[in-house]
Amino acid sequence: AKMAKLKEKRMKKKVLALVLCLALVTALVIGLVACNPEEERVVNLKPIAKEDIKIGLICLHDEQSTYDKNFIDAMEEAVSELGLKKDQLIIKKGIPETEKCYNTAVELVEQGCNIIFADSFGHEDHIMRAAEEYTDVRFFHATGTKAHTADLGNYFNAFASIYEGRYLAGVAAGMKLVQLYGDAQGKVSDANAKIGYVGAFPYAEVKSGYTSFFLGVRSIVPNATMEVKFTNSWYDEAAEKTTAKALIQNGCKLISQHADSMGAPTACKEATPSVPNVTYNISTEKDCSGSYVIGSRINWAPYYKFIVESTINNTKIPYDWTGTVATKSVELLEIGTAAAPGTAEKLEEVKAALANGTVKVFDTKNFTVKGQHITSFKADVDSDEAFTPDTEVVENGVLLESKFRSAPYFTLDVDGITLLA
Repeated sequence: AKMAKLKEKRMKKKVLALVLCLALVTALVIGLVACNPEEERVVNLKPIAKEDIKIGLICLHDEQSTYDKNFIDAMEEAVSELGLKKDQLIIKKGIPETEKCYNTAVELVEQGCNIIFADSFGHEDHIMRAAEEYTDVRFFHATGTKAHTADLGNYFNAFASIYEGRYLAGVAAGMKLVQLYGDAQGKVSDANAKIGYVGAFPYAEVKSGYTSFFLGVRSIVPNATMEVKFTNSWYDEAAEKTTAKALIQNGCKLISQHADSMGAPTACKEATPSVPNVTYNISTEKDCSGSYVIGSRINWAPYYKFIVESTINNTKIPYDWTGTVATKSVELLEIGTAAAPGTAEKLEEVKAALANGTVKVFDTKNFTVKGQHITSFKADVDSDEAFTPDTEVVENGVLLESKFRSAPYFTLDVDGITLLA
């Protein structure tokens, strides 16, 4: 019995020792965490004198791409209007959406750039990596989605409500269809109300653009339908021209595009008879007179000037900035000689209605999805790899594009639009 009690006492001591040991280890771990908390990322950006500003612009392609040319032209305009010298701007062209983008950003830092802007969606992760390493440099990115959640302190996204410009261009396109094919009452037959769209990728930015364009056309031609064919490239002149030709051969009476070359406009001009074309980023009136109707674009000059002035004055820059018609960031290009009579007046009328809120581009009563008007739609606003829907974006019967994030998040496939392989 004594032996049993002795063993029990020894066992209790061992257990107590083990408990004390575990407690000590736990205390040490807690102490280490308390003494060495993970350092918060603190970025203290300082003002930079105007004469010390140096800007680096990273472009996916060069001026042959209408998309990149739009960024380059706007930057050169902004630099001139701000009174900066030409050597305060370095432009890097033909930078793919790979680690070369990161390497290029580092090169620009080493060349003295304290403001760096990249223009393509796939540049984002590479620019963010550079921003994490060079905390005294301000990094900006167009069409990106992660700045508002990354909260890096020196990395920013920007875009614009270009869907309003696309919608207005669609109104002009609808008027052209009525001019060409409307009967005495202005009605267009189903066969002649079929239009085509050359898309780059099936991304939200492209979907938002072609859907807003389509809804603009339908505001004039309610029975309009649209076929969309993707090139799976941001810039491929041969593919864009071939795709536009295929749409024309398929019976499309007007072509628009979210593509960056002269491929689609040239196909429209060369068709017999020529096919009306609505462009993006650049007017083709000079080269495609007779087929060019109108175009729209994001004017990046106001944002460029804003970020430079904010850098000089060290004032706050939103992580996620959305340009609008009011900031002169959304523009219609010149109205072509091929446009229908009365187009200018109609566009002013619709522009005023957009401004006062009586017209909403994504008013849910104006479109259906699988035969139903939507009442709710959760979008992937706080982007993750799985594109998980996280934010309700329908309010009072309107899908509010670009309210919760600057980059588009419209991904619905609305009735009347057919996606072709």
